[in-house]
Amino acid sequence: MSEENGWLQQLQANPEHSRWYIERFRAMAEAGADLAGEARLIDAMLPRGGRVLDAGCGTGRVGGFLAAAGHEVVGVDLDPTLIGAARQDHPGPQWLVGDLAELDLPAQGIADGFDVVVCAGNVMTFAAPGTRQEILRRFRRHLRAQGRAVVGFGAGRGYEFTDFLDDARAAGLVPDLLLSTWDVRPFADDSDFLVASLRPQ
Repeated sequence: MSEENGWLQQLQANPEHSRWYIERFRAMAEAGADLAGEARLIDAMLPRGGRVLDAGCGTGRVGGFLAAAGHEVVGVDLDPTLIGAARQDHPGPQWLVGDLAELDLPAQGIADGFDVVVCAGNVMTFAAPGTRQEILRRFRRHLRAQGRAVVGFGAGRGYEFTDFLDDARAAGLVPDLLLSTWDVRPFADDSDFLVASLRPQ
């Protein structure tokens, strides 16, 4: 795991950050907040009973929803505290601790590819800049032939949308749909959020 990873930097500054993050989302769920917007879009893109890799799964809110909808879910996150919360709050999927820049699920006995790799929650902006293209390359390796990687993150977080799309192309992924929100609003030059659906070249 790279020391430049933004999430790890936050943990170094505040070891309780993961616990705060978990309790924040649990409180939002208890208050009735809609936390499944990303997952609803992914569900619409999947065949019934599809295979999903939740990359940077955090507490499992996206993958947990998709598993409840009948999909086969594997979630990976580098924070073992968040993975522990995912296992507690969303039993069923396979939740794994791992660095996305070193992602190799076949080496862990998970040989089947995925219909969708979803990477929500600004995960790519936390990744160390030098690892971003490799992460996208590993997403591509884990996709089925007709699969798609769907990545969403906001502007102003140190990763320009144009740089991301350049990295995706270098990793063998090309955009087939660009949105500005998870509720399917079109992307424009002045959008402050990007949801990119990418397919293998």
